[in-house]
Amino acid sequence: MLWIKSFHIIFMVTWFSGLFYLPRLFVYHAMATDETSLARFKIMERKLYYGITTPGAIFTLFFGIWMLYAEPAYMHMQWLHIKLSLVLLLILYYVYLGYLLNKFKHNNNTHSHVFYRIINEIPVIFLVAIVILAIVKPWGMV
Repeated sequence: MLWIKSFHIIFMVTWFSGLFYLPRLFVYHAMATDETSLARFKIMERKLYYGITTPGAIFTLFFGIWMLYAEPAYMHMQWLHIKLSLVLLLILYYVYLGYLLNKFKHNNNTHSHVFYRIINEIPVIFLVAIVILAIVKPWGMV
């Protein structure tokens, strides 16, 4: 079980690295004006989303589901239900980043760099909440 949990955490870190960095690339992309920079950001964003963030998400979910299969008693714990709800919202955030990536790909971005600076903070909230739920299990949520 410790191996499964270890890989779950490793791929969660990988997934979050993309969730942190992709909106930061969007900030710079939204501020860019020259064709060379615009093309470079499209390549960087695509490689980050599909080469790092997506595999990180898939393997995080795979090892998380494997842990639940191996230890079904977890499903009776309140903290896990809240954590899984947050993970579902995080998946929606990840999909939304893919939508924004597609908008940039087709030169249809409608948001300013300030918008991307704000959404860049969203995964921090998820990370703090999910880690605290998984480690501390606050308020007697066992």
